[in-house]
Order: sequence, then C-alpha cells, then structure tokens
Amino acid sequence: MRILSILLFLSSTLLLQAQSKLSLVDQLSMEPVKNATIQIKGSSIAAVSNKKGEVFINFSEEDTLQISHLKYRKQNITNIKPGKVIYLERFTFRINEILLLGNPQIDPAQSLVKTNFREKVVQPKNAGELFSDINGFSLIKRGSYAMDPSMRASQYEQLNIQFDGGTKAMHACPSRMDPITTLVNPEEVNRIEIIKGPFSVRYGNTSGGIINMVTDNTMLTTDTFSGSVSSGYESNGNSMVNMVQLEGHLNKWDLSGNFSQRDYGDYEDGNGRSIPSSFRSLGYNLEAGYSFNENNRLKAGFRQSFGRDVKHAGLMMDTDEDNSSIFSLDYNYRAETEKFKGLTAKAYYSFVDHIMNNYNRASFNRMEAISMVEATTYGGKLEAEWKLNKKWRLFSGVDVTNLSRDGQRERLVKMNMAGEALAMPMEFQDKVWQDSYVNDYGVFAEARFILNKKNIFNFGARLDHIVSESLDPDESFAELYPESGKHNEQLFSGTVAYKHLIKENYSLELSYGRGARPANMEERFIAFFNIGRDPYEYVGNPNLKSEVNNQFEVGLNGKEVYTGTLKNFNFSVSAFYSIYENYIVGLVDESLTRKNMPNQPPVHPKVFRNLDEAYKTGFELSGELVFKSGIKLGTDLAYTYTQNEDLGESLPLSPPLVSRSRVEYENSKFWTGIYYNITADQGNIAPSFGETKTPGYSLMDLKAGTTAIKNLNIGVGVLNVFDKYYYNHLNFAFNNQADFTRQPITEPGRNFTIFINYNF
Repeated sequence: MRILSILLFLSSTLLLQAQSKLSLVDQLSMEPVKNATIQIKGSSIAAVSNKKGEVFINFSEEDTLQISHLKYRKQNITNIKPGKVIYLERFTFRINEILLLGNPQIDPAQSLVKTNFREKVVQPKNAGELFSDINGFSLIKRGSYAMDPSMRASQYEQLNIQFDGGTKAMHACPSRMDPITTLVNPEEVNRIEIIKGPFSVRYGNTSGGIINMVTDNTMLTTDTFSGSVSSGYESNGNSMVNMVQLEGHLNKWDLSGNFSQRDYGDYEDGNGRSIPSSFRSLGYNLEAGYSFNENNRLKAGFRQSFGRDVKHAGLMMDTDEDNSSIFSLDYNYRAETEKFKGLTAKAYYSFVDHIMNNYNRASFNRMEAISMVEATTYGGKLEAEWKLNKKWRLFSGVDVTNLSRDGQRERLVKMNMAGEALAMPMEFQDKVWQDSYVNDYGVFAEARFILNKKNIFNFGARLDHIVSESLDPDESFAELYPESGKHNEQLFSGTVAYKHLIKENYSLELSYGRGARPANMEERFIAFFNIGRDPYEYVGNPNLKSEVNNQFEVGLNGKEVYTGTLKNFNFSVSAFYSIYENYIVGLVDESLTRKNMPNQPPVHPKVFRNLDEAYKTGFELSGELVFKSGIKLGTDLAYTYTQNEDLGESLPLSPPLVSRSRVEYENSKFWTGIYYNITADQGNIAPSFGETKTPGYSLMDLKAGTTAIKNLNIGVGVLNVFDKYYYNHLNFAFNNQADFTRQPITEPGRNFTIFINYNF
C-alpha cells in the first residue's frame, strides 16, 4: 500500500511538472484567486486554480484561454507564455474610479500607487496625513485639522486632487482651513494613485501632478452583508476616533455606508508645551450601486462632514463651523465591439459653508472679526475608450469644473492704533470672495501606441477654456482693476512619453509634459485678506497669465526575484527637471496700503504676479529587500531644489532632503516595524515669503499589530520615541497666539497609540 501511495504521488507530481503553470491574481487586492476555471477554447481541456491562484494546464501560445469565475469578469487570452500572472477584475470593481490598473499598456507615465492604509496603527487626523510616508511628499500644516499634501514643492491648485476618479470639492475658506483632505474619512481610503507630473490629460488640467484618493466601500467583497467597527486612541492630546462601516449586496444592488467621529485635544510638543490644535468632527457617507449586467453599472454617492471648534495655530482665526455636502453619480459601460470598448460618465456637486472667528485669539481685545464664506463646486466628465487596432488605444472626452465662492468678513474695531479704547467701536464689512466664479471646460484625447510588447508610446493633448468673473467687486479692488470684467482664456496641455519594458519586472520611462493651470480664485480675486504663511494682506490679480510647467522626467523601476533566503528586491529611481512659465507668487506692492488696520506693519500688501523665470529639479529613490522569513528592509530618499530666478531665491514651500528607513516583520498572525526618518536642514528658502532657515531632525516610530483572533485587528504604536522637539520647514508659523512667537508650529512629542478594528 505504501508503494502504491508513493507511485501515485510521484505520478501526480510528474504530471504537474509536465503541465504549464499560470497564476491568477485579483487586480486590486493582488491576492491569489482560487476556484477559477481556465479552459482551452474549442477543446474539453480545463483546470481549476488552487488556493495559491495556481493553474496547471497543457497549452500552447497559439491557444485561446477562456477564464471564468463567479465573482470576476470573463476573459479570453491568447499569446500567453507559461509562468505568467493574469489579473482578474471583479464584477463590483468600480473601474471608473480607478486611474491606475497596473497595466503598462494603459497606465500613465511616471505613476505610482500607495496601498495598505488599513495596516496603519496611527489613526490619521484627516486624509492629508496619509501622504506623510509617501516618498516625495510633505505636509503643509496650519494645525492638526487643516493639512495639504505637497509633492515636489507643488501644492494647492498646482496639484489636481480628487477622489474616486474625478469627484472634486473645493474649500470655502481663503486660508484653506477646509481642504479636500478634510472632507474624506481617511479610514475609507484604501489606495492613493499618483501621477507625478503633467503626464496625462484625461483627469483635468494640472501643472504639478494628479492625486486620486480611492475610497473603500464595495470593492473587496461579494458577501450578502458585512461591515467593520473600529476605534483608536492617542495619548498625546487624549484623542479618540470611532468609525462604523456597513455594506451589503442584494441581487444586482450593492449598498454601503459609514459613520465616523473624531475628537482631538491639544497636543504637547517635545518641550512639553501645549499646542492649540483641538477639533471635533463628524462625517458619514452613503453609496448605492446597481449593475444592470456585467457591462453596465450605475453608482450614486452622498457624503457630509461637519467640523466644530477647530483651532488653527498657524492662522489668524479658528473655525467655528465647517460643513460640507458632496453628491456624485457614476456610470460605466463596457462594450464588446471590436473598436469601441466602453464609456464612463461622472457628475458631482459639492457645497461647503464655513464660519471662522478670532473670539479666542490675542487680537480679540482690539478687534472682533467673524467670516462667513461658502463654496459651490459642480462638474462632470464623459470619456470614451477606443481600440483602433492592435497597436493603438485611444481615450477621448470632455470634462467640466465650475467653482463659485462668496462670503464676507465683519469687523468691529474696538481700539485705535495707540491701544486706546474707542468710545464708539467702528464696524466694517469686507467682501472676501467678491461673489466670484471660475469655470473650466475641457476637451482631451490621449493615445497609447504599442509598438511591440516592450515599447509603448503615449501621446496626449488637452484644451481648456476658462471663464472667470467677480460679480460683486470690492470698491478698493475695483479701483485697482477698473476694466476687470469677464475674462476668457484658453490653455493647452500636452504630453509625450516612452516606456521600454527592459525585461520582466523592469521598465524604463522617458516623459515630457506641458501642464497649464489657470490662476486659482485666491490668486485672482482675494481682496486685502491675510491668507499666507506671512503677516501680509494679499490682493488678487484677475489679469494673471496661466502658470505652465514644462517637465522632463526619467524613471527606472525593477523587481528582481530570488530562490534563496532573499525573496525579491524592489527598486525605483526617478529624476525630473521642470521649467516654469508665468509662475504665480505674491510680491509686495509698495504703491498700495493694507486695508485692515493700515498703520500696522507690514503696511504694504502683496499682489499676485507672474514670474519670468523659475525652475524645479529633484529626484526620488526607493529600495526594498523582502526575505522569505517575513522580514523587509526598505529605504526612501527624496529631494527637490527650486529657484525663483527673478528674485534670486527659492520658490516658496520647498521641502528639505528627506530619508525614510524601515525594518518590518510579518507572519500570518503578527507584524511589527521600526521606522526611522531623517529630515535635513533647509537653507534654500524664500525670504520674500517670510521663510527662515530650519534645522534638521530625526525621528523613530515603533508599530506592531496582530490578527491572531479571527476578524480582529489590533495595532499599537509609539511615535516620536525619543520625545524630540522639532518642526517641519513647511509648517505655518504660530499666528495671533498670545503665548507664542512667530516660529513654525512645533510637532507632537512622544505619543502612544492603539487602534482596534473588528470585521464581521
């Protein structure tokens, strides 16, 4: 009997070795797909994938393989070699919300994807903090609530930031107390997709790059009903986060929703000082999708968020209320024709109203101030996909983004400049946004030319028509621009890229992009308002030319697979050079006098102007060693150098050299990591922007987690282990704070965290 068993084992092993192996992987989660069937078309030969996603079947490269699975779209594949990995797409996979698919023949040049946010044991204060450990990114902080990502010294409207493939929501506050990163729960975000420059024209105009935050609701399960409950705590600030997520599927319907609550206190920096940074927020999101069939899907979403009692250490005021509502509608059609491959459509609407005041600030005794502002954003996109022949793939479409803002500031001046109380306080009303709008109507076409399996070209062109106007101009603003009315302008953007697949898992990319962006509403229409890092009032300029970035980039990505103790080595290298036309900055205008307290220095406001010459250059390096034992060693390095040639100084908000290193270990029930970051001194500064040299610093974080109990994830962390006192170069300075000098906001000292998530 033993001999028979041995013979059966050997015969089955030899049979598998004689057959060809393929691997089936989920396109989004990258997990193996089991119980999928592969059949050779026109024959009875078939096989089923095992739990590792492996399929053993005899076939030749001339055969057509038919792949089917209850949860995935059917595929017919030809000319495939043994050993290849095949990516499967789920029926509920919302393709119109994903920009990057991991397919070198479709994905834009110079792009990357960041995933695995659920493994973070530090609950982010908002979605902006998710960018803190992405190579090449920094954070611009005004406090704990309002954070903007900066990539390669590009920020704000230089970056086209959206979520779920095109939904946009613009802030109402001129000081950006309410950026889009405050409107999306960070726990929802399961991937961030990044195009590192103007290398695609399909997603709206941009000069610095495109960021798409993909929310996680109905993509990873087809269970009838599922959900999760999570809670987190931070010791530094005595802060709490709670969230509930639910989702379900009924026939052709899929439904999902979530609710989150945040309550953050003032934290202490490394010197034990209490930093004004507390806030409270509530938010929820509801989504409903309907699949008419496997080629037609419609989805509607509605979300609201509410911020209360938000302290902004780096701004003149605090937030009393911040309320936002966002509605989106998405449609996706997959065609089975030879040339026309599909159509996607999106429409969205957002409304943000914001109330801020100085009632708890040092200036309140001299002057009371309250601002009530609002922003409305709506738009949409229609895109068609064409496969012209075996070598050419074309994406063409139109998109619209309309933004309008209005609001006013009420001031009650109670003292004169000598500090003496006025017998009769003086009332003033200031038009913050001057009832302005900026509308963008775009048309685009982007083509992929697949010369052969190793050489791919990308060509794109885009034309935008911009219409802008201030409907209720401030008197002083109207005197400055007497002929200002409706402005019309046209922008052209384009890109050319070449991708060479050197060998399996190795690629070289050479790219050029011309990205044009119109002046944003602050740069056009702000009227004598303090919005910057410095104490100046700012004045808009409706006659600004569009800012243009001519970016050249080279990138090399590779993965080497080994058979010994070392499992694989991953690396990426990229270097870029950007030549700017009409770069927009605020410059002091000595012919003007500030409007609010005109004798208080600085007396002269800044007016937004175009620079003649400016450039940026830099690089990013990443490497990771993965061992079969579960150990990972990784390091990242990023640096950007900028120059304002007109003034002979750096461009504002240029980050210093940053190095990130990590040692991680993971098995089926436990994971842990040590993270060590070094930030260098920054002496390349913009004095005209109020910048000063900042010292470097180093930080160590410890994190660990376990999934030993089914469906329960527990994570703990110690951040800033050595309780360092430090601040980042991009942080705003303390502003209008009674007990602080005007220095950059200091970061939290040592912080103990715990995060618990239960899935059901």
